Amino acid sequence: MDEHARILVVDDDESIRKILSTILEDEGYAVETAENGREAIDKSNMKVYNLALIDVRLPDIEGVVLLTKFKETVPRMRKIIITGFPSIQNAIEAVNNKADGYMLKPFEIGKILETIKEQLEKQRAEKEYNQNRVTEFIETRVRELEMKDASKIAQ
Repeated sequence: MDEHARILVVDDDESIRKILSTILEDEGYAVETAENGREAIDKSNMKVYNLALIDVRLPDIEGVVLLTKFKETVPRMRKIIITGFPSIQNAIEAVNNKADGYMLKPFEIGKILETIKEQLEKQRAEKEYNQNRVTEFIETRVRELEMKDASKIAQ
């Protein structure tokens, strides 16, 4: 797990932002907060975050809609919906909009930390897999070019 992972907490409730920020910073994460969707989008366009915790109900946009508004990064930012108003509808919307997790308020701190660690591990594995694929592609392409050059010299 990357102890210096960057996490964005998006919630209109200042006390939730402060509590999560304090807990996550104590765990070694770099944490930033946003109180609405516009601020979260702006921040994600300026910096790369490993993970975002997103409240379902924000003053300017639904959290499940916000999932699709973040700038795509490599590796892909993990997104976890948090809600005090669970419903089948917002859970389905979260899954359909590619949420990586769905957690209920009030939080069980151990559970949220475990979920974050799991998602960051998945992200690390995805990044490693992608790096290996790029390396394999480059090595294959170099061999192809070397073989092409060798055949030209042989002619």
